[in-house]
Parts: sequence; structure tokens; C-alpha cells
Amino acid sequence: MPAIEALGHVGVYAEDLMAQRDFYSRVMGLKIADEDLENRGMVFMSADPKREHHEFVLVKGRVTNDDAKVIQQISFIVNSVEDLKEFHQRLKAEDITIDRTVSHGNALGMYFFDPEGNRIELYYRTGFDVPQPHGDPIDMEATAEELLDTARAAIPAS
Repeated sequence: MPAIEALGHVGVYAEDLMAQRDFYSRVMGLKIADEDLENRGMVFMSADPKREHHEFVLVKGRVTNDDAKVIQQISFIVNSVEDLKEFHQRLKAEDITIDRTVSHGNALGMYFFDPEGNRIELYYRTGFDVPQPHGDPIDMEATAEELLDTARAAIPAS
């Protein structure tokens, strides 16, 4: 049977394409790989365009009721606990409300919403084998080692 290797990219409709473009490039740090703002209203973004042309696409034209929930969450992996902590500071500096900071045991996660109300998660993979769902609140002001200790404490006793 054929197998899927990995998720290639996610496309999200945007009411205000330029505000979303600014948020994901300036605040989240994604790089714009290509865009067609005039005709198609599309922005192709990547964490590393040389490795993967685009992992995230914004497309003008979100059409839903104001209370419709069309995305459960969009999750981005960070390379280190320190990166997660730096994003925490960046989001606070941008006056973005951080909804939840949690240890899933197998990951440390931080949840918030983009300018159009899409739930975003930034997470660091700890490598610890912890059954899911699991969630212990964490304080992003703690040291990286303290945060990892919280995740490590969730490993089931063998």
C-alpha cells in the first residue's frame, strides 16, 4: 500500500490578506517564497524556502459566517525550547494573547490566535514517549531545563 511521507503544506483563506501576510512573515518569521497579490491573491510561505518551497499558503477570499470554525489549529514546530521562549516574548511584545502554554510530555506547546481568529500552536518536540492527550500547564518564564523537567515528569513509569 502506498504511504504518505509527510504533510506538504496547508492553505488558509484570508479576509485581510495583507494583515495575515504581515503576521505570518513579521511576527511568526515565515519567509515569503512567492506571491501573486494582484491576480490570484496568494502568498506562498516557508520556514526554509530552499528546503521546501512552501509549507503554508494564504489565499484571499475567506467566505464563512462570522462564528464558523473552519480550522481546528495550525501547528508549527520550533527547533528549541529557547526558540519557544523567544516566540513567547515576541507574541507578548505584539500584544497577542497567549491562550495556553502546556507540556504534552512529548512536546511543549503554546497556543494563540492569528489576526483572523485561527488557532495557532508553536511547539517543541521533546522526544519523550507520553500517551496523549496530556497537558500540564507550564510557565514560559521558567528555564528551558525546568520546562523539560515538567515534560519528563509525564513519562509513565515502566
